[in-house]
Amino acid sequence: MSVQTSVRVIRRVVGFDVKGTAALALWALRRRHGVPPGATAVPYAREQMPTLMIVLFVLVVEAAVMEILLRGLGVPEAVRVPVLVVDVYAVFAGLAAAAACVTRPHVVTAEELRVRYGAFFDLRVPRELISSVRLARRDDEPGVVTVRDGRLGVAVSSRTNVVVELAGPVTAVRPLGRREDVTTIRLFADDPRAAVAVLNSEVRDLPHGA
Repeated sequence: MSVQTSVRVIRRVVGFDVKGTAALALWALRRRHGVPPGATAVPYAREQMPTLMIVLFVLVVEAAVMEILLRGLGVPEAVRVPVLVVDVYAVFAGLAAAAACVTRPHVVTAEELRVRYGAFFDLRVPRELISSVRLARRDDEPGVVTVRDGRLGVAVSSRTNVVVELAGPVTAVRPLGRREDVTTIRLFADDPRAAVAVLNSEVRDLPHGA
């Protein structure tokens, strides 16, 4: 990996943390990011929240147990503190990821479909490029954000349930910065039928985004 690539990756990771911190504030205020007045939000986080909460609980317990264990073994503070910092950061990162998924839903306006996954992925697709939208459940997605042969998958718990076909390519920027052109998008929605309905509606029936 070149120095330039390493710097780009570090910048993107820092950006995730900044967005995650902002998402925690929005979550506490019960507000959402990037949903203009009249736009249709398409949530996708509901089904993964129980799993995320379990993971967070395990991380908190692990941090507490590790601190107690290290103290009991007489491990010096110079070692304990860095370990505790890493554990606390892991809890923070988990909370931020959960908050970002809740506060950054997919968004549909008259101009575009905005496909997102928390703070990690954000793709804007002009409505005029969308040629068809349909329900299509898939339970074996290989990752959260994947691209293969021009087909983008944005999955939740290895699942997608809506397929958007495009008349032309759009450039997707993957979480660590790699750019790829895609003509098919598979995404997950908590209510896939509602998502398909709003995407198949006439542009004139939808509010224009701010």
